[in-house]
Amino acid sequence: MTTRPGFTFCVCPDGKLLRQQVEELLAACPEAGRERHVFWGDEELSPKFWEILTLQGLFSASRVMLVRNAHALPADTWKRLSAALARPNPQTWPIFCLETAWEKGQPKIPAHLTKLPCFTFADSKGWVWRSPGLEPRSMRRHIQQRAKAIGLELEPGCVDILAETLLPDAAAVDAELAKLQLLADGRPLTQEEARGVAAVGEFNVFAFLRQLQSGQTAKVWKSILEEQAKGEEPLFYLLAMLQREARQLWQLAAGETVRLNPSDQQAKEQTASRLGLGGLARLWDAMHTAELSVKSGRRSPAQALDALMGDLTLLFAPVPRRSQPR
Repeated sequence: MTTRPGFTFCVCPDGKLLRQQVEELLAACPEAGRERHVFWGDEELSPKFWEILTLQGLFSASRVMLVRNAHALPADTWKRLSAALARPNPQTWPIFCLETAWEKGQPKIPAHLTKLPCFTFADSKGWVWRSPGLEPRSMRRHIQQRAKAIGLELEPGCVDILAETLLPDAAAVDAELAKLQLLADGRPLTQEEARGVAAVGEFNVFAFLRQLQSGQTAKVWKSILEEQAKGEEPLFYLLAMLQREARQLWQLAAGETVRLNPSDQQAKEQTASRLGLGGLARLWDAMHTAELSVKSGRRSPAQALDALMGDLTLLFAPVPRRSQPR
């Protein structure tokens, strides 16, 4: 058993990897978290939050406070937090999850946060865990570790195929590996099977968007209903794929070089041009709204999916052709 930190920062854009790290921290200090409380940085912190953070109970109950999306908290709130953390509560272990994207090997943490005494002190004590999520090298390692954990044997070359084609999202990768385990049924998975399942796992989100753009909403809903029929919850899977697609479209709209399948290059460039930065901003807003509405409890995943599909349908609606003047 290790002595728990006074407080911890976990910096990672991948929600599943972040949750795994939190569980590892708690497993290393089992006496530090008999009670767990979860808060969200997208919302105003409640009086209960400050009470748990600062007040000590009569019966010395140990508590863990997990703050998801903590990077979204306002600068004034972080100043108040930093002051409170300077007088740590021995009964409470705050863990702040900074779920920000990475650029050029560094997380995009708000400057007002990194300059605070609480963050610089935690960094000096080794209380900050950083991970960029699944990148090419870590993707291969994650596939190998997860396959071993679930008893899935992979023929040589399968890891390379899966690492190149699966979404760089731990939840999506784990879901595909679970399907592959069922397919293999106790025998080693072949390269041919890996290619086939990887192609399905890609879901071809751009084809999905092109269907919306051409007004084929019936086909779009058919794809979603097929996922639901498999027992899947498509909202967060779809959001993960849309986020990757939106990043590529944003890079194309900004004139950056993006490595793409040659067969998709021209179509994606046209879509990025048609949407423009304004349309892509609306796409990000629609995705953020859908995710936040579920996390805040305002909507169920099914309701959020309906609303997201409405936003996407409007955003990617076919452009009406103007009649030619006679």
